[in-house]
Amino acid sequence: MKFGVIIFPGSNCDHDAFWTIQQVAKQPVTFLWHESHDLENCDAVIVPGGFAFGDYLRTGAIAKFSPVMESVRRFADGGGLVLGICNGFQILCEAGLLPGALMRNTGLKYVCKPVQARVENAETPFTNACSLGELLTIPIGQTEGDYFCDQPTLDQLHRENRVVPRNVTSMGETSPSANPNGSLDNIAGICSAGGNVVGMMPHPERASEPELGGTDGMKIFHSMIGAMASN
Repeated sequence: MKFGVIIFPGSNCDHDAFWTIQQVAKQPVTFLWHESHDLENCDAVIVPGGFAFGDYLRTGAIAKFSPVMESVRRFADGGGLVLGICNGFQILCEAGLLPGALMRNTGLKYVCKPVQARVENAETPFTNACSLGELLTIPIGQTEGDYFCDQPTLDQLHRENRVVPRNVTSMGETSPSANPNGSLDNIAGICSAGGNVVGMMPHPERASEPELGGTDGMKIFHSMIGAMASN
């Protein structure tokens, strides 16, 4: 099972994801340069967090034109696993692999802290190691984490059970106080119609070792490994 981590100019979480896959999950992993079309026979692709192209125009708006994203689209269309984390989630939305968009946080400030993410769908390749309703403590680090989509799209996400994690309180309750960025319906991440593409604002790689304060994020990567092993 081989992972690929994309590097865009400005990415700053790519090495964190690489370390987590190689040193913690003990899986083969390679970096994928944004100007390359070659996914190097990877079985899963991670679109990491960071500031792709500086986010100068709009988050992900430039990165979506990178040659590698054409290959990622084809890979996803064929059922390949794609995980977008924070800025990577935004890139997947801009590239049309996921619906909706990410906007500036309602408070217009950068927010960096651990949050409680409740697993709303434990049947995706990214959450199969979790239990439905399980609370994961995973850090966020974002200025543009306010997920938004129109009402028909939101209805479809609900109807198809495509909200994957949702921001909640430590007691597992949905409330405005547990919504760090103002996301619609406290959404912290969604999946594609086929379930093989997930975008999430929390950073699982930042909760992958005890030294980081917690290991809940590893359940995302263990889920991916399990899903690939079963195919």
